Amino acid sequence: MKIKSLNISFKSNNIENNKTKPRYQTYYENPIDRKTERNLAILNSSLTSLAIGGLTAGATLMAQEKKNWKLPAALGAAASALTMAIILPSALYNIKVKAFTREKEMDVFSRSQEAKSSILEGVNDQIHDESVPFDDKVKNYATVQMANNGRGVMIMNGKV
Repeated sequence: MKIKSLNISFKSNNIENNKTKPRYQTYYENPIDRKTERNLAILNSSLTSLAIGGLTAGATLMAQEKKNWKLPAALGAAASALTMAIILPSALYNIKVKAFTREKEMDVFSRSQEAKSSILEGVNDQIHDESVPFDDKVKNYATVQMANNGRGVMIMNGKV
């Protein structure tokens, strides 16, 4: 079984700031494709309704004394069409809602990653700046690393 990657891409554009130093800003392209999601929902509903139609036709064929394919085929097609009419609208609605939710989750994730990258760039710039005292550099770098690792400690009025 081959696993397909998500192909998340970032495009970089140069932005000049007050220091005339090139900065990079990323623009995120959301990998969620609503059309593909909708087509997969239609395929899933179609296969489910065909399976139910086939089971109905098979059960009808086994229940008959004379083995005639006309009645089982008609009942199977009717059961398949009825199942498709019941399942498809709900599946399309649920896929639309789930795709919207996942798009928003990916947007939040990408903004979080961009904010983290921006903070790390700021700390990196501060580390290379000679006018900032060494103790401030170490303190800010350690704070960012603790926050990044989820082990940040908040100190208020000398209490931990």
